[in-house]
Amino acid sequence: MSKQDILQDGHGRRFYYLRLSVTDVCNFRCDYCLPDGYKATHQQPDLSVAEARTVMGAFAQLGTRKVRLSGGEPSLRKDLPEIIGAAKTTPGIRRVAVTSNGYKLPSVIDTWHQNGLDQLNISIDSLDASEFAQVTGHDCLPKILTGIDRALELGVQTKVNAVLLSDGAQTRLQQFLHWLKTTPVTLRFIELMQTGDNRNYFASNHLRGSEIEQQLIENGWQLLPRAIDAGPAREYVHPEYAGRIGLITPYSKDFCNSCNRLRVSAQGKLHLCLFSDAGLDLRDTIRTGDADALAGKVRTLIGNKEVSHYLQQGNTGGTQNLSIIGG
Repeated sequence: MSKQDILQDGHGRRFYYLRLSVTDVCNFRCDYCLPDGYKATHQQPDLSVAEARTVMGAFAQLGTRKVRLSGGEPSLRKDLPEIIGAAKTTPGIRRVAVTSNGYKLPSVIDTWHQNGLDQLNISIDSLDASEFAQVTGHDCLPKILTGIDRALELGVQTKVNAVLLSDGAQTRLQQFLHWLKTTPVTLRFIELMQTGDNRNYFASNHLRGSEIEQQLIENGWQLLPRAIDAGPAREYVHPEYAGRIGLITPYSKDFCNSCNRLRVSAQGKLHLCLFSDAGLDLRDTIRTGDADALAGKVRTLIGNKEVSHYLQQGNTGGTQNLSIIGG
């Protein structure tokens, strides 16, 4: 496939990476996302395995190389291994990833791996078990860490996502650094993002990732080159650490210039940005099973993609919480 065939928007950005949500249901109650727990906001069924296959086939035609299955919490779908397998066997897809809270990880990671999982992202905002339970509503950190150990044994590339929160940030950083000395994972610090539901929480807890990044640079961490199908993190390495550190800083200048990913919700809506005002409904085309027609529709709709998410101006679009479309 030539560069001319790769899906491209009106701002010259090319898209190699699809984030496909398989459910918006989540069993955690994280303070910054669903503090009161999940509440259904629609009656639409989630995409079936066949529909997910059609979506991935269409995006592969458009140059997608990597598919990330997200949620909500994707492990709540019993047929997730089938969706992983569908992604792995889609011509053109080179990497299949899952983002999960890890609650069921020890019991499912072997099956995910057998069906073709290449990369795993697990959300852990604190390595202090009591603080983890306070943030998520679940006292299960040791079980999740056991699941991560098994993923590493299987050779699954593993990343850990941690939302940056201002209170106690330095203590959590030191705990993570101690862990990364001997644990070969990539820890990704993600700036807290304002959504429709968390405005007050955001105002009280937002910490700029640049503060942590400067501290890392001063302590000898070195920036790695970024792959064309990589996520938005800037990744750093240090010769004395087995693990890496990435930073996702959506409030930084020019963050959107390197955007290379599109999102499809579990209800079959195309989100040109995490903070779009609304998803663009693809469900009728998806149901036909015609990947060619779906690819054509996506190629037409990409012209509507904005140059920025405008988070700096307080825009949150239609994103009430991140479980809706998987972050």
